[in-house]
Amino acid sequence: MGVIGLGAMGGAMSANLAKAGFDVRGFDIVAGRRSALKRAGGQPVSSIAGLKAPVIITSLPSAAALHAVAGQMKGRCIVVETSTLPLEDKEKARDTLKKKGITLLDCPLSGTGAQAKTKDLVVFASGDRKAFELAKNVFPGFSRSHYYLGAFGNGSRMKFVANLLVAIHNVSAAEAFVLGMKAGLPAKTIFEVIENSAGSSRMFQVRGPQMVKGRYHGAGIAVELFQKDMRIIGEFAARIGAPTSLFNASAAIYNAAMAQGHGGDDTAAVCAVLESMAKLRRR
Repeated sequence: MGVIGLGAMGGAMSANLAKAGFDVRGFDIVAGRRSALKRAGGQPVSSIAGLKAPVIITSLPSAAALHAVAGQMKGRCIVVETSTLPLEDKEKARDTLKKKGITLLDCPLSGTGAQAKTKDLVVFASGDRKAFELAKNVFPGFSRSHYYLGAFGNGSRMKFVANLLVAIHNVSAAEAFVLGMKAGLPAKTIFEVIENSAGSSRMFQVRGPQMVKGRYHGAGIAVELFQKDMRIIGEFAARIGAPTSLFNASAAIYNAAMAQGHGGDDTAAVCAVLESMAKLRRR
């Protein structure tokens, strides 16, 4: 099988697939990422044209990258497109590839780069059912669960729902930490108690340890990258007329994180923003 895009997500997925016994061939424009694939047990290729496999996973940073890849692909195969991108761009790539006899599945992922390393990902699959049935055997190699959601695009629609919740729950976790710390409770105690209470959330559990430490380097997903996802969700919601007042309110905190120099940090850094607003100094 093949993988195009060996960044935080694609690189982790490739390593896990190789570990699971798949013959993984991969391409990335960054030479260092190709070398990392080789160390993980996969076989790097020097160009997309040299990547021939019945199933190819794409994990790409932008719509422009997707269209560039679609323009270069040849040979019949099934493409499992896992990136978070505007739906209209995925539809355009699907139509481009269809003319070449290539089937594109819309399969975004729930999870961060850190979660990808431990296979803690969920696949939101959509598109041609027969192609999904042929491709789904690779999903357990890099994820803990997958869902078939029907017509092409439903995978992205579900990802927008999931990431809306991620954005809100991440800020709500940070807000809770800051409230507790401002009131004199130790961050570690807040985490230990709330994680086991009705007020917990998956984001509280995943990003809480970083908020406890107050250290946000080594991003599972960086603030600047998540800004791209939030923009896509906001535009989609506006287009279909869905109210997103809580999501919109959380966006201001992410914008402040960017302005305060946290663009390359994990999104848990919204806690640092709220600490600053609260004039909170940790002991």
